Amino acid sequence: MGRVSDSPPVEGEDKLQIKVHPRSGDTTPNDKHHHRLSTTSPPRPPPQMYQPFKKHFSWLVPVFVVINVALFIIVMYLNDCPKRSNNCVGADVLGRFAFQSLKENPLLGPSGPTLQSMGALEVKKVVEQHEVWRLISCTWLHAGVFHVLANMLSLLFVGIRLEQEFGFLRIGLLYTISGVGGSLLSALFIRTTISVGASGALFGLLGGMLSELLTNWTIYANKLAALLTLVLIIAINLAVGILPHVDNFAHLGGFGTGFLLGFVFLIRPQYAWVRQRNSPPGYYGNSSKPKYKIYQRVLLVISLIILVAGFVSGLVLLLRGVDGNDHCPWCHYLSCVPTPLWKCKPEQVYCESSTIHNQLDLKCLSNGKSKVYTFDATNSTTSLEQLCSQLCS
Repeated sequence: MGRVSDSPPVEGEDKLQIKVHPRSGDTTPNDKHHHRLSTTSPPRPPPQMYQPFKKHFSWLVPVFVVINVALFIIVMYLNDCPKRSNNCVGADVLGRFAFQSLKENPLLGPSGPTLQSMGALEVKKVVEQHEVWRLISCTWLHAGVFHVLANMLSLLFVGIRLEQEFGFLRIGLLYTISGVGGSLLSALFIRTTISVGASGALFGLLGGMLSELLTNWTIYANKLAALLTLVLIIAINLAVGILPHVDNFAHLGGFGTGFLLGFVFLIRPQYAWVRQRNSPPGYYGNSSKPKYKIYQRVLLVISLIILVAGFVSGLVLLLRGVDGNDHCPWCHYLSCVPTPLWKCKPEQVYCESSTIHNQLDLKCLSNGKSKVYTFDATNSTTSLEQLCSQLCS
């Protein structure tokens, strides 16, 4: 309140405004109107903006990366190339961690028999000895340094983002089940070689990203751009699978499994339900919003039915020894397309073998080379075929 002066204002001085606060009980018509407005309850403020999709701390994906790298180091330790061969890569520096020769393993890694003993996917062992656990164990093994680095970088790039959005439980299940789905399809079509790698599980994450985009379509701003970008990334990765020595059936099986699982694990509640649930009662009306839309529920049910039917029928066919190539003569083109630059089917090689105590003497009939190996009674026919192929290469 300004200063009050009883004397008239002096010319040239600024005029002072006098503000008088009315005493209690002294009201005017305008004051009464103002009093009525002040006693009216103000409208309820709108609810605070609620973020329905909280960010999770990503710890499981880094743990998966550590496990894969640690297992590769263990495999290389057990491989001990200098003990079994005189043609190892980096033996002087790496010692027992030295890599097999580039002819035997161009990815800088262990030998096939070592991977086989550690749990690589070998169809004969799954069918004849019912070692179904290999469908899981093979997804944690890698054939070489380049193989494990490429897969783990991809896992960090894709997996951390998904785990931050959906949590470790959903992404962990998506990753693991997709890996098994990839191994199952691979075992039905790849019959003569062993298979290892986390590629099936990684493609499962990509498939889950695609189905998540479709089922939660309304929450994305740039829908078409996101869809085209993701489809392009998936197409490029699948196209790499048509090269020789790449198990594209594992990629396709993992992708299909992850795509269906995305409709189950990565479904989000519609925003109208989340907004109503976190607002004052009656703010948005009394009509309740469903948590999920009808099409989301339909896709969830259909995906579960296809997944259960696919896994059960696939396991039954595999354990009965069914070869998928007999029922789909063109399916082998999904894994490798022959060109003038490479061949998809390896050339037939023949070797003579003889055993004396624990020594295996192999001789390649095509080039005349011979070599003596330490014979293990547990060696399967596939291991001997791989040794023969290496000797004849």
